[in-house]
Amino acid sequence: MANSRLMEAAIALADRLDGASIIEMHRHLMQKSRPDIVGHWRTQQVWIGGRSHGPHTAEFVPPHHDRVLTAMDDLVAYLARDDVPVLEQAAIAHAQFETIHPFPDGNGRTGRAIVHSMLKAKGLTRDVTVPVSAGLLLDIDRYFAALTAYRAGDPAAIVECFADAAFAAVRNGRRLATELDEVRRRWQKSLNVRSDAAAHRAIDVVTAQPVIDVAYLAESLGISDRRAGDAIGVLVENEVLTQIGSGARNRRWQAPDVLRALDNFSDRIARR
Repeated sequence: MANSRLMEAAIALADRLDGASIIEMHRHLMQKSRPDIVGHWRTQQVWIGGRSHGPHTAEFVPPHHDRVLTAMDDLVAYLARDDVPVLEQAAIAHAQFETIHPFPDGNGRTGRAIVHSMLKAKGLTRDVTVPVSAGLLLDIDRYFAALTAYRAGDPAAIVECFADAAFAAVRNGRRLATELDEVRRRWQKSLNVRSDAAAHRAIDVVTAQPVIDVAYLAESLGISDRRAGDAIGVLVENEVLTQIGSGARNRRWQAPDVLRALDNFSDRIARR
């Protein structure tokens, strides 16, 4: 879940699809693990596969680092086009980004963030959590074969991979929505309080944000901390929420049913 939150935060940084925002996405994704390589394009030759001491047996050798800036400028220009179907454009852009391989490490994660940024910026999706790019990893051999075909001049395979991943993402998203709706309906039926009680409205908050505290619920519903605490008490009594930890201060509560549905959602897309 931590990795998915990092990815969503990185995608949110890209309010425009240009070189600076791509570098900033990479910084956000890699700052903690590789602070030495963030903030700029690569300045050395890299290769994929083979041996560490040279590229002679590598599976793929990206362009020399002197060509990265020009190649990325060309890619950014392609990202700005509006005369190409969006999903096809995202597939080609992703494959080209992975071919340029502009960073020493973290290209896969950054490339997937670019995909989601494109889909959101161009209006194909409204939410960054639609797991289109993660679906590419369900068949990793097919994905790498499609990238190899693209580098040989055939873009059809990577476009087909994206199309299949998009349909899988829609099916998975609909299944998650159905599961959450069933959970919410079950909770509403279980509450033995007035229909206008804050606990009923709190259910909508908990469905969207399955870990809460009193302050968060109070702010979300526009009610006092006391009323928010009472609503949480009702949800605990009805087994909607369980308290995290045993302390009396800074208490938080979680909704196991929602977290279970989200875990199942992640398992289905084999998030890596």
